[in-house]
Amino acid sequence: MAHIPDGILSAPVLIGGAAVALGGVTLGLRSLSDRAIPRAAILSAAFFTASLISVPVGPSSVHLLLSGLMGIMLGIAIFPAVGVALILQALLFGFGGLTTLGVNTVNIALPGFILAMAIGPIIRSSHSSAMRAGLSALIGALSVLGTGGLVALSLALSAPEYTPVASVLLATYLPLALAEAFVTAAVVGFLSRVQPDALSLATGAAAS
Repeated sequence: MAHIPDGILSAPVLIGGAAVALGGVTLGLRSLSDRAIPRAAILSAAFFTASLISVPVGPSSVHLLLSGLMGIMLGIAIFPAVGVALILQALLFGFGGLTTLGVNTVNIALPGFILAMAIGPIIRSSHSSAMRAGLSALIGALSVLGTGGLVALSLALSAPEYTPVASVLLATYLPLALAEAFVTAAVVGFLSRVQPDALSLATGAAAS
């Protein structure tokens, strides 16, 4: 349930999410060079497609987010990449909501960005393929758990009665974290061999 629908969150949560998302999208667009735009478009399309395929887990459903991978490869440009995909999903499929676009963008993009900026430089400088794979897997898994935590927090801050539901939803992200760890490690491992400059993000700006 990373895509929170309309009519659930409180106005303060919606406004706060929109403000943070606007800042992230603005900085992300400014960071994009001509060379990085195609990469952002491809990753946005990958997120768009992957997040439409949901797997039922308990009372909810989960889907790949690819937020850790996008954070590693795009830096702060993960915000517009996620935002564009969420807008299209909301308009074309009614997936998520329009009023919750800001919150959903932040919930998905922020953990991936923060973790990639904290751990990404180590991946970039490491000459060990095992180290790169392990750290990439860590970013992928923790990004998902971070999104789960932010979704739960968004619900809990909106209404106290959502707190039990939020706790259950958070648990559903555990199997997804394992899947994201594998996917992120596999892609980063492949790119480190064939196109290492795709991983050269250490300052929060998309690679030029």
